[in-house]
Amino acid sequence: MVADTPHSATAPRAPDRPGDASPFALGLLLRRAHWRAAAVMGEALRPLGIELRHFAVLIVLVNEGPTVQRDLVAATGSDKAGIMRVVDDLEGMGLAVRKAVPGDRRVRAVEITPAGLELFDAAHVAAEPLAERVVAQLGPGESERLAELLTRIAYPADGEA
Repeated sequence: MVADTPHSATAPRAPDRPGDASPFALGLLLRRAHWRAAAVMGEALRPLGIELRHFAVLIVLVNEGPTVQRDLVAATGSDKAGIMRVVDDLEGMGLAVRKAVPGDRRVRAVEITPAGLELFDAAHVAAEPLAERVVAQLGPGESERLAELLTRIAYPADGEA
């Protein structure tokens, strides 16, 4: 239950506008920036026949090598059912395969195929001209600075969650 407190002029009611001082403002701005970037990157992936959720798994497979599905869940922030659907899709497209894990016949590791690697590289080529649209409003050096700041938020040095 929410406590009955009078609304004050200092408590913003709509923290989803530029310049709002709400404690939610940064998170909401990051969400909007993510939506915009995801839409642009989705444009790059669409002609290749995949979506961002597929590409997120391919990124993990390229970076980590064969990966068990539970680790894909953690790495992508997805859920078990969602990862199962994505891996099914990738397998159906010939971009990944499930292989038995030695020593545990119940567990399968997902591995990228040569076709998956080819598509992964093609996605980067397709995204290059579109990526500039995401940061078009920034000045010289600001894109790099933004990437640095977001990296510090996403990967805190002291291990904070």
